[in-house]
Amino acid sequence: MKMKTALSLVAAAVALLSHNAFAQDKSRAEVKEETKKAVKAGETKGGEGTPGSQKTKSVRDRAERKAETSKAVKAGEIKEGEGMPESQKTKSVRDRAERKAETAKAVKAGETKAGETTPGEKK
Repeated sequence: MKMKTALSLVAAAVALLSHNAFAQDKSRAEVKEETKKAVKAGETKGGEGTPGSQKTKSVRDRAERKAETSKAVKAGEIKEGEGMPESQKTKSVRDRAERKAETAKAVKAGETKAGETTPGEKK
C-alpha cells in the first residue's frame, strides 16, 4: 500500500512540474509583435520559410523569355511543349461526330465496351 501511495505522489509531482516545461514564456501577441519588428528591420521576410530562402527575381521579362524559347524551338535546340508526348501533339483528322459514330459502331459490333478509353486518353 505504501508503494502505491509513493508512486501516486511521484506521478502527481511529475505532472505538476512538467506543466511548466510545456508553457511558453511569451504570449501569441508578443511573438507576433516580435515578428513584425523583425520584418520591418529586414531581419526576416514575412510569410513562411527560413531567411535566405527568398526567391530571386528574373532579370528578363516574360516577353523576352518567350522569344528566347521560340528561337530555341525553331533552332531545334529544344522540343515544343515541355514533356508532352508526340502522340498528344497531333491533331485528329476526324471531327467529333465522326469519332462518336465510329465508337457507336464499335460498341454495337462488340469490339469495345461503352465508356472505355485507350491508355493515355482522357475520358
